[in-house]
Amino acid sequence: MRPTERRRLAPYLILALIAYGVFIAADDLTVVSTMLPQMIVDLEIPIPSGLDQAAWIVNAYLIAYVVTMPFMGRVSDLYGRRFVFVVSLLLFAAGSLWVPLAPNLTWLIVGRAITALGGGAMVPVAMAIIGDVFPPRQRAFAMGLLGAVDTAGWIWGPLYGALLVRYLNWRWQFYINIPASLVGAALAYYALAGLQPHERDRRLDWVGVVLLTAGLVALNVALIRSGGGANAPTSFEALVTQRRDSPSVLPLYGGAALAFGLFAWVERRVGRPLVDLALLRLRNFNLAGLVNLTAGFVLIIAMVDVPLFINVILAEDVRSAAVASGRVLSALTLSMALASILGGWLCQRWGYRLPTLLGLIGTLGGFLLMGRSWDLGVGYGTMAAQLALVGFGFGLVISPVATAVVDSVWTEQRGVASALVILLRLMGMTVGLSALTAWGLHRFGVITRSLPPIPLADTAAQVQRAMEVTARIIRELFLISALVTAVALVPAVLLRDRVRSPRPTVHEEGSGRRET
Repeated sequence: MRPTERRRLAPYLILALIAYGVFIAADDLTVVSTMLPQMIVDLEIPIPSGLDQAAWIVNAYLIAYVVTMPFMGRVSDLYGRRFVFVVSLLLFAAGSLWVPLAPNLTWLIVGRAITALGGGAMVPVAMAIIGDVFPPRQRAFAMGLLGAVDTAGWIWGPLYGALLVRYLNWRWQFYINIPASLVGAALAYYALAGLQPHERDRRLDWVGVVLLTAGLVALNVALIRSGGGANAPTSFEALVTQRRDSPSVLPLYGGAALAFGLFAWVERRVGRPLVDLALLRLRNFNLAGLVNLTAGFVLIIAMVDVPLFINVILAEDVRSAAVASGRVLSALTLSMALASILGGWLCQRWGYRLPTLLGLIGTLGGFLLMGRSWDLGVGYGTMAAQLALVGFGFGLVISPVATAVVDSVWTEQRGVASALVILLRLMGMTVGLSALTAWGLHRFGVITRSLPPIPLADTAAQVQRAMEVTARIIRELFLISALVTAVALVPAVLLRDRVRSPRPTVHEEGSGRRET
């Protein structure tokens, strides 16, 4: 994308204006978590028979959020960042209007999917914009700031939702989204006026779009039915019933594999592919994607296991468990946001490899501590301190991974490349949640069968055993997370700190220089 001469704002002002839209979308990603119980009551969804349907308020959003990323990223390469960013915010506003006016659950789910089609484009397109407007030496810090804003948005979401439910109504979240999105669209329209599409040939690979979308939908539905998404259990005992009642997911996995295979076949033969498979020959693109995939895998295990541990072992009731979980998890998320800025600063001065390695080592150490100390007597202070170490490590990784991708690809592929690396993190989270469910089910059965039986009348002993088994499984999952994090050190070590872009960047085109 080439800046026009008629108007070009300062890069950090552009970042500030687009960060507003990123924050709105990030908030909406998590806000429903605390509003969902009230939504179920207001929509008169039967309990427990209707809970599977209610889960699609969250699941439909997650699927649409993932599916839209590569498509909108590529459209931003072809038609311009401003066009896509503004259209995405308008879609977000339309979905936000649809949701509170929906007459029933089905139409509400449709509204959430429309909202996600807009929200899913924000971060990858914003990453591409940073690549367009910032010179190479300043991108890392800008990526760190963007990562901090994105993290702050989904930290704020659950708290904001709880406040709205308590003092107003869940519908107000979506009513407020409408003017907020329109303001964001106006800001983006103004801020990005100096950017024009890089490619003149704007043909879109619609066959590739259909095949990739079909594959992502099938894979995500399969993973959700395997225990991901909003179907995550509240206790390991619940896994037994959940797995027994789940329909077979093998056809979905098979359909996803077929769609992805056909997609790769088509992309190798079409003249203007949705995803240029030459990206897979770029070393840093592949390595950063692997780091992001593993980071997503272990991040979701931390975020799910903390409420699970507190709900089963420490809290006296569900309400106190929710409050305690929010407070303890804030140590993870707040440290992530702060470390994201530091990671950008370190990356800007020392390259991609050092902050990525430091972050992964910190996360590895945090998970090892959690795997050894989270027993029935662990205190909230210890939990928060160890989670802060894990979150700090995650935060350090955000900017170098994003910057490595943007720096390594050519200008007209920045949008889709940014989308793919974020997509890998989200897929890692979905796979991680499904793996958590499968491991928990397996280990709960193995451990309970190996222990002597307890009379059903002895309720206290039954509860004590459930707590002990749950704590043991969660510690095992933390140690598995440490192992996965250790595996991520391999691609992190192999990252090249300075890469030569396949083609000149925007700033280099104007100066005649190339990145070295």
